[in-house]
Amino acid sequence: MLKVVGTEAVEENGVDGRSLLDDIAREGARRMLVVALETEVAAYLEAHRDERDDDGHALVVRNGKGRTRKVTVGSGTISVSAPRVNDRRTDQDGERQRFTSRILPPYMRRSPKVAEVLPVLYLRGLSTGDFREALAALLGNDAAGLSATNIARLTNEWETEYRAFQKRSLANRDYVYVWVDGVHFNVRLEDDRLCTLVMIGVRPDGTKELITVEDGYRERAESWKTVLRDLKRRGMRPPA
Repeated sequence: MLKVVGTEAVEENGVDGRSLLDDIAREGARRMLVVALETEVAAYLEAHRDERDDDGHALVVRNGKGRTRKVTVGSGTISVSAPRVNDRRTDQDGERQRFTSRILPPYMRRSPKVAEVLPVLYLRGLSTGDFREALAALLGNDAAGLSATNIARLTNEWETEYRAFQKRSLANRDYVYVWVDGVHFNVRLEDDRLCTLVMIGVRPDGTKELITVEDGYRERAESWKTVLRDLKRRGMRPPA
């Protein structure tokens, strides 16, 4: 199991051990995000500038800024106040229209790219208890929404998604070619070395997709037979 060992910032020649480069990268990311959010709102206001009420007042106007929140991105954790929009338009059913940022949706606290790296760290052997310290080193002490509790919750979500992926029907999928291989790890279970059995297929239009990922042992024939039986049970047809 990987273990993260914390280190203290070292001062050398009177300069703080924190990297100025990291500070610059975070500030640059914050400024670019602010500009992107302002541009998004400006485009929304422009698209509805001609929509007015009976008194000629604009139905879509700026409404200050939201509360400052911390958002974790690839360069670290930054603070940002997103601009707000007051949209008084209603649809045919009388429901109030709302502006929702596609760049920074409500309640988003980390970028999708940050979320993608979490299962990689987990699969590399980082324990959920060590995530906080590891991510603080990578993304800063204020890394948002990445507590040990949240990591444990995400781990359960990954496992649920994997189980659903492994049970999905393959009856409507056609493959013209498949690759199969075993990925070996330096993890032993009793006297056997763990091996992950992987199958990737090519669709008739040339796109590739992952068909299955299963645990096996030393790529034994029986392990592969178990995988193939399961694929057949789920409706997979032999490749052309």
